[in-house]
Amino acid sequence: MANMVRTPLEEIFMRRALALARRGYTAPNPMVGAVLVKDGHVVGEGYHRRAGAPHAEVEALRQAGERARGATLYVNLEPCSHWGRTPPCADALIEAGVRCVYAAMQDPNPLVAGKGFEKLRAAGIEVQVGVLAEQARQLNEIFVKYHTTGMPFVTVKAAMSLDGKIASHTGDSKWITDEPARRVAHRLRARHDAVMVGIGTVLQDDPLLTVRLPRLKEPPRRLRVIVDSRLRCPEKAQVLCVEDSPTLIATTEAAPRDKIVRLRERGVEVEIVPAVSGRVDLHALMQVLAQRGVTGVLCEGGGTLIASLLAHRLVDKVVFFYAPCIIGGRDALTAVEGEGCASVKHCLRLAGVYWRKVGRDRVVEAYPLWEGGEGCSPAL
Repeated sequence: MANMVRTPLEEIFMRRALALARRGYTAPNPMVGAVLVKDGHVVGEGYHRRAGAPHAEVEALRQAGERARGATLYVNLEPCSHWGRTPPCADALIEAGVRCVYAAMQDPNPLVAGKGFEKLRAAGIEVQVGVLAEQARQLNEIFVKYHTTGMPFVTVKAAMSLDGKIASHTGDSKWITDEPARRVAHRLRARHDAVMVGIGTVLQDDPLLTVRLPRLKEPPRRLRVIVDSRLRCPEKAQVLCVEDSPTLIATTEAAPRDKIVRLRERGVEVEIVPAVSGRVDLHALMQVLAQRGVTGVLCEGGGTLIASLLAHRLVDKVVFFYAPCIIGGRDALTAVEGEGCASVKHCLRLAGVYWRKVGRDRVVEAYPLWEGGEGCSPAL
């Protein structure tokens, strides 16, 4: 790759591309924003809105029209060079006469992986790579992990009181956090391909697990995954309404055969997964999800499932919402159940911690720092 010559102006335009990219809900595709600049002025910009929609570069070219000839493109990810649902962006840039491309990072997808840059350079277009590369990798951390390891990126999310309770001792949990925080949670769902909960959450809350964002005319349909070792999921549960979004129940050989048949006849996917100590083998489940192309899994609990994922070192990111309240109660549920660590010195440490305010609530995002560095975000 060419040596990166960085100026403040180039970082300004790349930050704009990253900001545009964040607007999209593109899973399993990466989030991409593009800005076309000519004579120091933005002549076109765009972002990838959803899987199957035009890519960011194409939207920017359409907005620029003839002004794209001789312009410089700023984009947070290498332009694609292959046919998918849409034509290659590299070809569109060449045809439009773009003079130079600044990309934050190379695409980790083996279908691209430098081939887009090669095509652009072969056509005489100058290519520079590396402006705000770390920010670009973190933005697409789900996509990066999947295409570099072949396994989904797993985020665990929980909403709790300041004393760490996700429900009262009676099981009531509606609502601990306020509406602004819940909107953020729905955006998290939209960023992942799959939303996962344990059977305890289904029995207690009867959730829909769909993406509900009023500003989106067509909210993305995400795979809903229920971890249910003995297939106790009620057949009238809301999550089994496949018209809302597809549903997959991960169970074991202990599941009743007649119930498996009934659910499958309704269009619910029932996956028989190997068991470990009578429970669904979570490693095997992640492999099943990876094989069907799931790049990111958002686990919304409860505490038992989150504890199991942490115990198996399957978690890449933690997102915890804290409300300014105290619930208390020795029998009230916590965000992470299980046995826990025997001593504080053996607790799981977190890195890359980021706090922010959402209405009256607070949200913290961080990455588990596994011993030896395993399991950390690719952005760290």
